[in-house]
Amino acid sequence: MPEYDAENYNPPAPVAYVTLRNPATGAVLSNVPMLIDTGSDTTLLPSDVVEKLGVKAEEDNGFEVQVFDGDTKFLRVVKLDLLVLDKTFRGEYLLIDRSIGILGRNILNNVRIQFDGPRRKWNEQK
Repeated sequence: MPEYDAENYNPPAPVAYVTLRNPATGAVLSNVPMLIDTGSDTTLLPSDVVEKLGVKAEEDNGFEVQVFDGDTKFLRVVKLDLLVLDKTFRGEYLLIDRSIGILGRNILNNVRIQFDGPRRKWNEQK
């Protein structure tokens, strides 16, 4: 069972380490930290990680999103593969300027996860 991240979050939070793959070249980057956020509608990827894969954001393609404090931001879109919990999700993802991404409900609604807050662990339920 993966442990919650107590180093970057207070209180500790569940974080998954995913693999990102450039569908055009097959280049992969593993162990990308992603906050498991059941309150997020969509998955947000760290822009610096995506740049390392050589995936370019579509300049004129993006979405205006409202963040938790009520502000709105325009986020660019990239197309790539996200591998987590032995599953591959191919699609479009939004970029954020943070070192840790956010794994949202567009992915989480396709997997079963059990959170054990008192033990600060989470795991996939098969």
